[in-house]
Amino acid sequence: MDVDASQNDIHWNRTRNLMIVHMAIWFVFSFLIHWFASTLNNTSLLQFPLGFYMAAQGSLAMFVIQLFIFVQQQDKIDRECGIAED
Repeated sequence: MDVDASQNDIHWNRTRNLMIVHMAIWFVFSFLIHWFASTLNNTSLLQFPLGFYMAAQGSLAMFVIQLFIFVQQQDKIDRECGIAED
């Protein structure tokens, strides 16, 4: 697996940008949704107040979904840059 320095730079830049995007999404579902829970409670989902639902189930479900999406996106970056593990 011989990769030149420019390919490593491209890989690192794309990986860093992907991580920044996913950390921003994580922040929204970890903190912002919960900070505005009282406002979100004016809307309901499955007969539960939305703020309560997001705090109890929605954020956790989003974290799991986000994990699978991140793995797929990172694998794509790895393969395009020739660094993928088989």
